[in-house]
Amino acid sequence: MGARAAVDPDHVVLTEPVPGSDIPVHLMYVPTLDGLYVPIGLRRPQGEGRFPIVLLASGNGGGGMPWVREAVRNRGFIMERLLRAGYAVAWLRYRAEVELGYNTGGRLVEDIRQGRQLLNRAPLEYEDEIDVVKYVKTLPFVDPNRVGLAGVSHGGEMIFKLTSEYHGVAAGVACEPANHEFLDLTPDETAHVKPETQLRDIEEMQMRQVAKVRARINEKVARERIRTIRTPILVLGREDDHLQGIFRVSYDLLREEGKDAEWVSYDHPMHGYLFPVRGAGGAYAVDAMQEAAIEVAIDFFNRHLK
Repeated sequence: MGARAAVDPDHVVLTEPVPGSDIPVHLMYVPTLDGLYVPIGLRRPQGEGRFPIVLLASGNGGGGMPWVREAVRNRGFIMERLLRAGYAVAWLRYRAEVELGYNTGGRLVEDIRQGRQLLNRAPLEYEDEIDVVKYVKTLPFVDPNRVGLAGVSHGGEMIFKLTSEYHGVAAGVACEPANHEFLDLTPDETAHVKPETQLRDIEEMQMRQVAKVRARINEKVARERIRTIRTPILVLGREDDHLQGIFRVSYDLLREEGKDAEWVSYDHPMHGYLFPVRGAGGAYAVDAMQEAAIEVAIDFFNRHLK
């Protein structure tokens, strides 16, 4: 009692070294709209100045700070490349995806009841990412006008959801964006409902062909969502991926609605090839195709964040 806290309880930041690097990671807890916290692991280039920053998201949420620390250690190749290019960079985590919560919940509305916060629904994972964007803009070493996002799979879909309603991001790289909910896609017989949970199992849903995807999306809703996007987006596809048609249609609709969008697709065996992982021996096994994809992504960020 009476001892001074080693960490400011209102601004928790813990710093730890990153194996093989002289740039540490700052582990932070970021407040979200409803007062709960999500973890991020942030690294910044050496030196002074206000840096552009890229926030990284991969897949569904959950896992908390242990997930962030593991990502920094074992998915850090993309961080090193961005740091070398002059960017601050952070892995972030968020609450778990809610099945069809984006489609059925509607826009999040905040009000006041008895002097306290009142929401019309619980926040969703992409809204956590919005709160992280707003938070990093307040950091003294971040340029608030130069925030970019890179997301893989569900993390890529979050970029579409986020930029459809929030316009504070300067550029987004969506790798294999699993945009079935954003496009309001009706699954076919390759998806089914799990009897024990009554939630959809779409892990093996086959949506390779553009024509098939076009026929199964709610194009009116998808276009309404895309029309409000102002952020330049690079969409990275993956040849022979079972959702390649979704990736391509997402890009096609951006272009058809006059958005600043680019498309590159790679024939790579790894889902999430933009974020290389350490192998069993502890080294990153990064091939020429992954190097090319990372260069394309950094070039895109350079053009829009620098």
